[in-house]
Amino acid sequence: MMSSTRVAAVDCGTNSIRLLVADVAPDGTLTELDRRMQIVRLGQGVDRTGELAPEALARTLTASGEYAKIAAELGATRTRFVATSATRDARNRDVFAEGVRATLGVVPEVITGDEEAALSFRGAISGEAASHPGPYLVVDLGGGSTELVHGTTAPDAAVSMDVGSVRLTERHLHSDPPTATEVDRARADVDAALDAASAVVPLGRTSTLVGLAGSVTSVTAHALGLDAYRREEINGTVLGVPQVLAACEDLLGRTREQRLDLGFMHPGRADVIGAGALVWAQVVARVRDDVAASGGELTQVVTSESDILDGIALSLA
Repeated sequence: MMSSTRVAAVDCGTNSIRLLVADVAPDGTLTELDRRMQIVRLGQGVDRTGELAPEALARTLTASGEYAKIAAELGATRTRFVATSATRDARNRDVFAEGVRATLGVVPEVITGDEEAALSFRGAISGEAASHPGPYLVVDLGGGSTELVHGTTAPDAAVSMDVGSVRLTERHLHSDPPTATEVDRARADVDAALDAASAVVPLGRTSTLVGLAGSVTSVTAHALGLDAYRREEINGTVLGVPQVLAACEDLLGRTREQRLDLGFMHPGRADVIGAGALVWAQVVARVRDDVAASGGELTQVVTSESDILDGIALSLA
C-alpha cells in the first residue's frame, strides 16, 4: 500500500504569506499538521510603482525563512512555493525569486491567474463546499486580484480580475472611513471587471457560490458576530445573501479603529477589509442577479477555509 506524502505548500499573495504542512494520502485525503499565516503586504505600492518595495521584500523573505524551518522540522519531503498577483505585476520579481530560493531552497512559481483559479477550485471542492450541489462558482478574493472559477468536478471557465483589497484601497479608499465618492469609484472598478469576467465565466449558471480567502472569511466572522477568529466555526458556514451584504456594508463604513475593535480582525487586515468587503458585496450581488436573470435563484453563500493553499498541497502528492 502506498504511503502518504508529507508536503509543504506556501501561498504568497499581495497581502499575506501562508504555509500548510500536511500529509496527503494517495486518495487525496489531506491531514493537516501545521497551517499559519503572516500579513507581510508584499504588494505594497505595486499597483502604483510596478515594483516590489524593499521593505515589503524584507518582510516576506523573513517569513519565508521561518516557514523553511517549520517545514524542515516537520519533515516535509516536497515543497511548492506559489506567488500570485503582486509578484506577477512586479518588474523586479527576479530579486524576490532569488531571495526565496536562498531562504527556502525552492524556486517560487509565479503562476498565472488561470493557474491560481484552478488551484483555488481544487482546494475549495476538497473541503466543505463539496457537500453542496454544483456547478460551483469559486471566488478567491485576494489583495491584488480576484479569481472567479466555474465548474463542477473541475474548472470549465476561469478568469482573474485585477481587483482586490490592497489594490482598491491604494487606488481609491484613502479616507477613514472612505467617502461616498471613493466608494462609488471603487465599485465602478469592480463592476467593470465583473462585466468583462461575465463574458468568460457563466455567472448565471451557478448553483453554489463559494467564497475563499481572508476578506471573505473576515466578512463571515463579522456576520456570525464572532468575538475571535475561529476557523472551525467559519469553515463551511452558509449565510443568506442579505446577511452577507449587510456585513460587507457595515465593515466598509467603519473606521480602521472601529474595525480593530472587532475581536476577529487581524491588525494587518483592518486597513484593507473595507475594500475586500466591497469587492465581495459586488460579486455576491452580481451573481445573485445573473442567476435570477437565467431563471434561477441564489439565496445563500458558502464560506470555505479550504482554498488555494490546500490546492497547492494536493498538487504535490
